Amino acid sequence: MPVSLSTGKSQLKITECDNKGNTPTPKGNSISLLINPSELTLSRKTQFGGCVPMGDIGSGRNFSRMQPGTLDFSTVFDGTGVVPVPSNLNLPAEVEDQLNALNDVVYTYKGQQHQPNVVQVLWGRLAFYGRLTSFNIEYTLFRPSGAPLRATAKMTFQGYKNPQEAILEADMSSPDLSHSVVVTEGDTLPLLCHRIYGDSRYYVDVARFNGLHGFRALKPGLTLHFPPLG
Repeated sequence: MPVSLSTGKSQLKITECDNKGNTPTPKGNSISLLINPSELTLSRKTQFGGCVPMGDIGSGRNFSRMQPGTLDFSTVFDGTGVVPVPSNLNLPAEVEDQLNALNDVVYTYKGQQHQPNVVQVLWGRLAFYGRLTSFNIEYTLFRPSGAPLRATAKMTFQGYKNPQEAILEADMSSPDLSHSVVVTEGDTLPLLCHRIYGDSRYYVDVARFNGLHGFRALKPGLTLHFPPLG
């Protein structure tokens, strides 16, 4: 399976979230991948009632609800030293230690929350919030001692929304939702605020929220977070 090296590129990052508020907030342990996925599968489903109305001539079953989306991807963990490690990436040298670091973020059960972590998967324009539902590890290369040198981790996440956010998302453009936006060429903060909130005047608050010292020259590739309106 072909892989894309992360060196000099945006790296997929998975971060624990605090989900006590209205929206999950990236906060806590995180891990950035050495080798980005070569493919991502993002699935969304709708659910319809079980019975077709009597006398139906084509409209079919009645709509029931929107189901949580799912995100699937695989990544390779390498301990051979063949793949150069970027200076800003803090990953253990051993594959087992790398997998343990991933496990701590996506799989560890939280006693106070009574559930595994809600996590943010952030890569490029993708900002997905969810919980792990499937985690498979395939070891493909070993040292003579039996210690693994390479492994492929396959993960599936189910989308997460708290009840209030799920209600608000009936209007996908609602300014009461938190948004993450990756800046592209030509974007300005007032323009992005108008696009999300319908009012460009919030640019000062958004600049302060993101710790920006200036807003006139936004660097393409920068991820900005637009909080819900109070």
